Amino acid sequence: MNLAFSDTQTRMDRMYRHQRRIYDLTRRHYLLGRSHMLDDLRPPADGTILEVGCGTAYNLIEAAKRYPGRQLCGFDISTEMLASARHSVERRSPGSSISLAIGDAKDFDAQAVFGVETFDRVFTSYTLSMIPDWPVVLDRMARQVAPGGTIHVVDFGDCADLPRTAKSLLYGWLGKFGVEPRQNLQDILRGVAIEHDLQATFTPLYRGYAQYGVMQKR
Repeated sequence: MNLAFSDTQTRMDRMYRHQRRIYDLTRRHYLLGRSHMLDDLRPPADGTILEVGCGTAYNLIEAAKRYPGRQLCGFDISTEMLASARHSVERRSPGSSISLAIGDAKDFDAQAVFGVETFDRVFTSYTLSMIPDWPVVLDRMARQVAPGGTIHVVDFGDCADLPRTAKSLLYGWLGKFGVEPRQNLQDILRGVAIEHDLQATFTPLYRGYAQYGVMQKR
């Protein structure tokens, strides 16, 4: 394990050591757009799905309900979050084909870990706003999607149509947890799409509270 991975893992484990126990209960109220993204996945009947930064596996479990029979894989850099993820899968989704692993989003090798080289759907939810080198992660995701497949990203937005005070309070609160909304996500996402010959769409959600991007491989 490289030093950067180890340092990030230590930081994330410290943050989530206690939070992970109430994470799903509290985050459902402000991680908006996740359900919209999951509904939009629509993988093929025998499709493969990868979540980058799966946290407690909430999204994977919800995806398994919506799309039974698909192979679902997820990884996270935090061992604390993965402990909750494995417990949640055993309790809420027994018998589902959800596979979990430890990994760094910047260089994760899905082929080596899951035996899957590319996926029909690759998604990440409220993860990029916590990763300093997040454009590298988008590039990595573009390399992991199969022909005809799609990449889905939902995260905090620029709050353009919300009151200025609401945006200030939200950003100030997020900053206490090391979360930085990526106000240039649309530009970076489109740049990655051009580099990898993908078709990109981008949609602000909830008056800009959240942002949702999709890249499709031709």
